[in-house]
Amino acid sequence: MLENKKIQEIITHIHKNELSVKEVVQYYLDRIKKINPSLNAIILQKDEKKIISEAEEKDKSKDKSKSLFGLPIAVKDLSDVVGIETTYGFPGYKNNYPKQNSFFVDLLIKNGAIIIGKTNSAELGVGGHTINRLFGPTSNVYDLKKSAAGSSGGASTAVAAGLLPFADGTDQMGSCRGPAAYSNTYGFRPTPGLIASSRIGHNSKLPLLTTPGCFSKNPEDMSIMLDVIVGKNPSDSYSFNLDGKFKEALIKDKDLSNMKIGWLSNMNNKYNIEHEILDMCENSLKKLNNENIIIDNPKSGFNTDDLWNSWTVLRSKSIYNDTINMGIKDIDSMTYQAIWEYKKGSVINLENIELAISQKKSCLHQINKIFENFDLLALPSAQIFPFDKQIQYPTKINNIELDTYHRWLEVFVLSSLLELPTITVPVGFNKYNLPMGMQIIGKKGDDLRVIAFAKKYEEIFNYSNITPKY
Repeated sequence: MLENKKIQEIITHIHKNELSVKEVVQYYLDRIKKINPSLNAIILQKDEKKIISEAEEKDKSKDKSKSLFGLPIAVKDLSDVVGIETTYGFPGYKNNYPKQNSFFVDLLIKNGAIIIGKTNSAELGVGGHTINRLFGPTSNVYDLKKSAAGSSGGASTAVAAGLLPFADGTDQMGSCRGPAAYSNTYGFRPTPGLIASSRIGHNSKLPLLTTPGCFSKNPEDMSIMLDVIVGKNPSDSYSFNLDGKFKEALIKDKDLSNMKIGWLSNMNNKYNIEHEILDMCENSLKKLNNENIIIDNPKSGFNTDDLWNSWTVLRSKSIYNDTINMGIKDIDSMTYQAIWEYKKGSVINLENIELAISQKKSCLHQINKIFENFDLLALPSAQIFPFDKQIQYPTKINNIELDTYHRWLEVFVLSSLLELPTITVPVGFNKYNLPMGMQIIGKKGDDLRVIAFAKKYEEIFNYSNITPKY
């Protein structure tokens, strides 16, 4: 029953020779064989004999002190692993074998992890639902007919189902936070640059919109992974070091009474969110209030129109640039969402970008004013409960038509645009046993506090003990 053990427990068993690496890896491979066909979370896998051979080699090692020694991981299919295709779920990239690993993949390997394969993603990473033409959709771990969200739905589902002890993701418009909400897991979007990344062709006039992130069943597991993959990398000028360790980041009981969380709700009725989602988040906040954490609504307003305009301009231009850098010549071969972003991005000029950046600065000023009175902010991690996995994206919320393919992801824009570290924490299940989550948002660079709070949150609620029945 390794899927119910914390990562540190498994590592300790390996270090004490109570479990072999081969036993650990074989356990997860067997579980993948049994459960993954119904979920479609892991879509590319190394030859099993090679994986077992690597595990056996680790068992011969006299040095088992590395942080992730012997733990298997599958990497999201937007990141590079030598020997495994990087397809982006896009037919034009089938049989695309990279010549080198992504930065953080090398860090995982250096620290003892065994890369076993790839997790499913939205096609080209565009969209909030994990579906693509190469591998199809990933199923929700609590209802196989429903969406796992996206674009990192394969990763979150694999963790929730106990197919992997932890997993990486990427997050631009909620791609870690949304899947976590749909799987009763913790999903983290760090301050951009905290996890180094290759940024080939990045336009310095554009802010960083996308960052690697990660998933785990609990924040303690996440801390172990984060301490391995964060920090300055000389090959990434945007990367930076953090003063402290995630594993050591804690909030003591006595400190809780000094904490104040701002509940943003539906942004003064500007965001279209299913009512039950708001109720579930508020119920969790009430329980936190009983723990002497102060919950209040920020008094100052926030210009959500400027936030949305700035985000959509910068996102479209970024996706347009990425499409060019990837060498995709047949634009019409992409999905509707990617074509929409490309065409919008193609007509965005320097004046549009400067206005968007000016709007971003204004929004950042507004959020910093709010943070003068609050330690953290809270916002729902989704606007709609898991939907039919066969559709590309929802078109209505509360019977109101949505004006763009991604308006149902608007709740993620605040953190993404303003570069705020954010973790999705579970808030429970609705009457149909569908999970939901809530974003806990910190100031830029305050990643340790966000994770520390999530640890305390899990102590209070114990959501990691609720698992799907497999």
